Amino acid sequence: MGPMPSGTHPASPFTPLDFQLVLLRRMADHNPGLVEDARHELGVSVADMREANRRWQAMVRSPRARASLARYRRVLGEPESRTARRIGDLDCEAHLWSVPLWPSLRFEVLTAPNGAVWNEWLVRAPGTPGPDLRTVDDLAPWSCTVDEAARAFGPARPLEGTAPTRWGLAFSAPDAGGVPREVVAEFTWGLLQRVTTDGTRG
Repeated sequence: MGPMPSGTHPASPFTPLDFQLVLLRRMADHNPGLVEDARHELGVSVADMREANRRWQAMVRSPRARASLARYRRVLGEPESRTARRIGDLDCEAHLWSVPLWPSLRFEVLTAPNGAVWNEWLVRAPGTPGPDLRTVDDLAPWSCTVDEAARAFGPARPLEGTAPTRWGLAFSAPDAGGVPREVVAEFTWGLLQRVTTDGTRG
């Protein structure tokens, strides 16, 4: 069998680096500058990011696709921690993986007792202090997670996301002068991407 053409790696494993590129690819629509900086930090090209996303989508949509939790374990290894959690009347388990690009965050997969995945997103790492969120100006892209914004500016109303990995929150928050503003915050993979305030984008 002859050598493989340059640049093709059909059997190469899907790595934690590739998974970070998948997260970034979804965030590029809102924050191309931040994604560009992160891409340079990781030492990868735009083509690498597109290819990682293509391979991830192929894995997710394959007729032989593994269950979500098994897929994450295959790509990311064993979780850093597994913690029983109760949400309302429901028992679940939180699986956490480190994400080198965001050292203070973890990728969390919540599973039901039967192993079904309920949620997949970025959360603050246990024991790591979150941001001090007091005004709209504190809501910078990538500064906080869904839970942190909801706690800081509750009560917050969940909004339907525009894609499976996207979430929205509507709430009231003061501006720098203390005037309450109506805010819509958009999140991708659980991380804040964009804020709309009284009809203006921030």
